[in-house]
Amino acid sequence: MSVRARLLPWPGTEGKRCYLVADEGGDGPVSRLADEMEGVQLTAGAELLGHVGVMLDDQRVGVRELRFLVKCLCEALRDALRVAESRGGRLGVGE
Repeated sequence: MSVRARLLPWPGTEGKRCYLVADEGGDGPVSRLADEMEGVQLTAGAELLGHVGVMLDDQRVGVRELRFLVKCLCEALRDALRVAESRGGRLGVGE
């Protein structure tokens, strides 16, 4: 049985990386929760991108709203990169 550490889509304590060590099947409850969370994170990022064009085209949008948008985009990008790294690790990319 092969064992591989999976980078989880949420931070651990103190914002540090959080890993799950599971068998190669990776179909336990924490793995399924991580899969669902990754889906939620990617969907949220896609929906946020949908708002970007609308906000940028609206001349009434102020600096505060744009700063908040940039903050949300940074969080979504961070999540998407973590998902990509986790999935790449499970595929053996970069080994």
